[in-house]
Amino acid sequence: MTPLIDTHCHLADPKLDADLDAVLERARTAEITQIVSVGAIGSIECDRRTVEIAERHEHIFAAIGVHPHDAKDCTPARIAELRELARSNKVVAIGESGLDFHYLHSPAEAQAAALRRHLELAGELEKPIVIHCRDAEDRVVEIIRETATATAGGVIHCFTGNAGAAARFLDLGFHISFSGILTFKSAHQVREAARIVPDDRLMVETDAPYLAPEPYRGKRNEPAFVRRTLEVLAETRAADPDTLAALTVSNATRLFRLPPAPRE
Repeated sequence: MTPLIDTHCHLADPKLDADLDAVLERARTAEITQIVSVGAIGSIECDRRTVEIAERHEHIFAAIGVHPHDAKDCTPARIAELRELARSNKVVAIGESGLDFHYLHSPAEAQAAALRRHLELAGELEKPIVIHCRDAEDRVVEIIRETATATAGGVIHCFTGNAGAAARFLDLGFHISFSGILTFKSAHQVREAARIVPDDRLMVETDAPYLAPEPYRGKRNEPAFVRRTLEVLAETRAADPDTLAALTVSNATRLFRLPPAPRE
């Protein structure tokens, strides 16, 4: 199998952390050679645990931030804690941050303020930003344009918008990452968007333990399943799966500045 990178999952989530060794072994068997694990959910302890996991495993890297659901807790003190955690050489990105106007677990203005702080931190540290966007594409674009400090680029993770939204993010220099949602029968607009993303901006992810692709939908997701999303992405783009896998690995390696995958 052609190697793959799961560019976004949550290894510190209790649903995965409880049997992490087995999860990572299944990923290894599926030739998932590198993983970007994202903290950001809940308290700063999730970010700390994420960095600890990355530091124990050569092939795992970390992204740290405050999820938009928790944006009301994104204080200057929390940003300072993230800045300190980012001193680890295993931290390759800031995030996930962004806007989620579907659930609005935090007020819209708190989410916008948190996104600006994350963009500023990413610019300060010269790291890419990982952006979560749901039902808020226009506002995310506005804030990125207004802030304009994310010089290291970034990715719209778990893309759920249409081709028009993808084009606007591409114009801003962002990569687009597709999750198991791409495989859902109802995800017609996501597949339309997947057809217009240039080869050098594509990435794949699981967002595990959430959003397992078909035929695993409804079960716990894990990094090994990213291969199924890659297969559907190749079908959608009428592309050779091995060639597309190599492209996504190249893109993730460049964006996150990852070292070569370790060899067994």
